[in-house]
Amino acid sequence: MAEGLRIVLALGTSAGGVGRHVRMLCAGLAEAGHRVVVAGPRGTDEAFGFGRAGARFAEVPIGARPHPLDDARAVARLRAVAARADVVHAHGLRAGALAALALTAARTPLVVTLHNAPPAGGLAGRIFSALERIAARRADLVLTVSADLAARMRARGARAVEPAVVPAPGLAPAARPPEQVRAELAAGTRPILLTVARLATQKGLDTLLDAAAGPYPGEPLFVIAGGGPLEPELRARIRREGLPVRLLGPRDDVPDLLRAADAVVVPSRWEGQPLAVQEALQAGLPVVATAVGGIPDLVGDAALLVPAGDAAALRDAIRRLLAEPGLAARLAAAAAKRGAELPGEREAVAAVLRGYRAAGAPAAGPEPR
Repeated sequence: MAEGLRIVLALGTSAGGVGRHVRMLCAGLAEAGHRVVVAGPRGTDEAFGFGRAGARFAEVPIGARPHPLDDARAVARLRAVAARADVVHAHGLRAGALAALALTAARTPLVVTLHNAPPAGGLAGRIFSALERIAARRADLVLTVSADLAARMRARGARAVEPAVVPAPGLAPAARPPEQVRAELAAGTRPILLTVARLATQKGLDTLLDAAAGPYPGEPLFVIAGGGPLEPELRARIRREGLPVRLLGPRDDVPDLLRAADAVVVPSRWEGQPLAVQEALQAGLPVVATAVGGIPDLVGDAALLVPAGDAAALRDAIRRLLAEPGLAARLAAAAAKRGAELPGEREAVAAVLRGYRAAGAPAAGPEPR
C-alpha cells in the first residue's frame, strides 16, 4: 500500500461553505490513503461530522474574532496537533494566522486557503490586515477563491499564490415539477427571478429591493430563499413599499426552485465562488450578478455583470434580460456549458495534493493508521 501524508486541516468557526469544503477534503484525502486530522472549534465537528468523513478531530478554540486568551490557547494547541504533520492546511484568515504563529519555529509546510474577504476599514480592518501579513509571510502557499484576494496576499508578502478549487456538489434532481412550484409561489405566468442567499448585509439584498420596484416587462416575481438576521427588516420594507418580492425563508428544495426559475439574481457586495452561482450554472439558468470577488471568473460569458450596490445598473440588466430577444436563451446556453465545465470534488482533492507538494510536503508520508 502506498504511504500517505499526515495532514492537519485547520478551520475556525463555520456554519456553511468553509466547513462543507473542509469535510469534502477530509473524505477525499482519507479515501486516497492520507491520515487527516481536523483542528477547530467543537461546534464545527458537531455541524459537519469530520469523523464520519474519515478524519480525527482535535478541538482547537479558533473563534471568529480575536480573543487574546483563546488565541494563545489555539496557537499552543495547534503546535501540539501539528507536531508530526507533513503539512498543515488552514482555511480562513484567522486559522491561517494562528497556524502561522504555531509553526513559526517549525519547518512544517503551511498552506492557507482564503475563502472570504476581510473587513474593510476601522479597527477590524486593521486587525485583519495584520493577520493577512502574518499568514502571507509564513505560508508556503496561499490559495484564494478570487483574484482580488490573490492580489491582496501578494501585496502582504505571500511568496506563492494560486487559485483555490472550491467545487459545488452536483445539483440534485428536482423533486417536483416546475408547474407545481410556480403554483405554490402564485407566480402565474410571471417570470421568476430567484436569489438564494443568507439574509445578511454582505448579500446586497437592499440593492435587490431597490431594483425590484421596476418597472419591468412581464412583471417578474423576485423570490429570495434563505434566512438570516435581516429578515424582519426586509419583510417590513417589502410590505411597506408593496414590492413584488417573496421571502421564502431557509429552504431545502433549492433544486426545485431553480427548475422553476427563469433566471438567478446575485446582488452581493462580495463573493468568492458562491454555491448559488455554481448551482445556477449547473441548472443552465441565466445569471445577473455583481462583478465582485470570484464571480466574474466563475461565470465567464454566462452572466450579465453589474457594479455592486448600483441598483440602477441591476435594474437595467434585469430589464435587458426580460426584454431583449434571444438574450436569455444565449445566457442559458452559456451557463449550461459553463456548469458542465465546473471542477468536481476529485479535481479539488487532486489540486490540494499538488499544492501540498509545491509547498514542500514530502512525496510520501508515513503509513496511515
